[in-house]
Amino acid sequence: GLFGVPELSCPEGFQEAQNKALQESEELVQKACSTPPGPETVMIFDQLSDSLCRVADLADFVKVAHPDFAFREAAEEACRNIGTVVEKLNTDVELCQSLRRLLADESVMSSLDPETRRVAELFMFDFEISGIHLDEEKRKKAVDLNVRILDLCNEFLIGTHIPNKIDKHVLPEHIRYNFTAEGNYLRVAGLHADCPDDLVREAAYKIFLHSNSQQLARLEELLVSRNSLAQLVGYDTFAHRALQGTMAKNPETVRQFLEKLSEQLSKRTQKDFEMMTKMKTKLNPHNSMLMPWDHPYYSGVLRAERYNIDPGLYCPFFSLGACMEGLNSLFSQLLGISLYAEQTKRGEIWSEDVRKLAVVHETEGLLGYIYCDFFQRPDKPHQDCHFTVRGGRLKENGEYQLPVVVLMLSLPNSARGAPTLLSPGMMENLFHEMGHAMHSMLGRTRYQHVTGTRCATDFAEVPSILMEYFANDYRVVNQFARHYKTGQPLPKNMVSRLCESKKVCAAADMQLQVFYAVLDQIYHGKHPLKKSTTEILKETQEKVYGLPYVPNTAWQLRFSHLVGYGAKYYSYLMSRAVASMVWKQCFAQNPFDRAMGERYRREMLAHGGGKEPMLMVQGMLQKSPSVEDFVDALVSDLDHDFETFIMDS
Repeated sequence: GLFGVPELSCPEGFQEAQNKALQESEELVQKACSTPPGPETVMIFDQLSDSLCRVADLADFVKVAHPDFAFREAAEEACRNIGTVVEKLNTDVELCQSLRRLLADESVMSSLDPETRRVAELFMFDFEISGIHLDEEKRKKAVDLNVRILDLCNEFLIGTHIPNKIDKHVLPEHIRYNFTAEGNYLRVAGLHADCPDDLVREAAYKIFLHSNSQQLARLEELLVSRNSLAQLVGYDTFAHRALQGTMAKNPETVRQFLEKLSEQLSKRTQKDFEMMTKMKTKLNPHNSMLMPWDHPYYSGVLRAERYNIDPGLYCPFFSLGACMEGLNSLFSQLLGISLYAEQTKRGEIWSEDVRKLAVVHETEGLLGYIYCDFFQRPDKPHQDCHFTVRGGRLKENGEYQLPVVVLMLSLPNSARGAPTLLSPGMMENLFHEMGHAMHSMLGRTRYQHVTGTRCATDFAEVPSILMEYFANDYRVVNQFARHYKTGQPLPKNMVSRLCESKKVCAAADMQLQVFYAVLDQIYHGKHPLKKSTTEILKETQEKVYGLPYVPNTAWQLRFSHLVGYGAKYYSYLMSRAVASMVWKQCFAQNPFDRAMGERYRREMLAHGGGKEPMLMVQGMLQKSPSVEDFVDALVSDLDHDFETFIMDS
């Protein structure tokens, strides 16, 4: 069966696994309600969470990645059913009472260790944001809203990817071949951001981002429903509800962070836009005004011109085997951990090119498993991501339930006889996703509810972004980057040039992220919104980003992160700030420092979500960073490295 789960040898097995989980959860609910307040209460709640998550998490992965439609459909159904049960349990008064009795019992609470106390509080928080304190009628309304929000999220997500069609005669003949023809129509499925023809990018932008009334209605209903739910359960806005328990803690801090960052970036962003405009004028004298479809393309042209970074020159040094060796060697030096390939059993994997890795510590032994689903295949989503399939926890019998995760990438399939070669960007993504996987393996908490990456969203990206700093350091790269034919190491100046090239137009790139984050905050802020979502987009784009809004477009209808990162899109920026501070203070001097590696594991990875995120950051940096510190860390990363500059000149 999939992942070694015997029921899942066929799609129908999801029904069986789900029924088993639901039966188990009913027994645990009974047990929780009849157990006197004590540490056992928290154990039972965690078992309950585990029995449902073991099916839901696995199904969450299968519904997007399994090549067989029947499996995807069965998994989707299981997700919905378990989701509904979770919403019901979150409004189960009797179940909540058993937890309340524990939280109200001061003598028992003071005898609990900090992790158990925090987990008890987190479970209580789940009850509260579902409206447990409301009367029956309002509770039912909260459940209905939650279910509606789930549906709207799924519909909106599908809508963000649907291509747009246009009558082919509308487009000039010489650019039609860039788009897929369907009879008299052309299908536009993306922004064609890398296309050198300005007209193709302009057409793709205007057609792909053309407003769509159904998708607009979904987004508006989603935002209104989220706001209603938040207010129903006692929050001012959805953002206030979403930010509880994060590093930022509240929307005011996020606003301050984004405003200060924007202020610090503005001069640099202007410079970047001026450079891009110059480049556009040089290549296209008739039309030199910089438009939103120009930014990704011309920043790439400037990068290539200034540093001559042709990915083709780098790929031969980054074979997949070499990169995996590099990760293995880095983890072994920093953390005493090695990765071993394991044989899989029949039916355990969903595609024959999936590899299973055992993660083994030099003294602690086996820590868990990583399934590597690295290659492109039809119907596989093109995003790189990390999925928790099973969370770690201490079981009732004293054994540790080993965590299981999947890393999904979309690497090209290699030509016969040649290894898979990664571009520098793919190599960095591999390191990024591996950062999540290590967090999952080393966040060995007693409770599954806070294991590994089950932590605040704005902290969750820190371990993965930190790995990007390692991937961009010559000392690390030099350990593994070898030409697959000659064995020659990657020259140092090529690594320095690659790192410096990433700073070209980096301020404008970051400003674009600030714009997305601000937009997300406004959408999830005070309701009713003062204007339509499109008018807010136009206003925010012109004020925060600086490139003109294009009439009749509605970029927000393609903003898929509004689903998973509602009110939390800023997290990427804040996590990057923390990762940057950790890198500079702890690893920049010696990226293989074992003592620092152990401190990093002890202070930041080991707790999963079982400790307040800011306390973990404090433990690592030995100080509590301010909003200004975050902004300074991000902005100082944009400065060019003097040594490389001199070498290149």
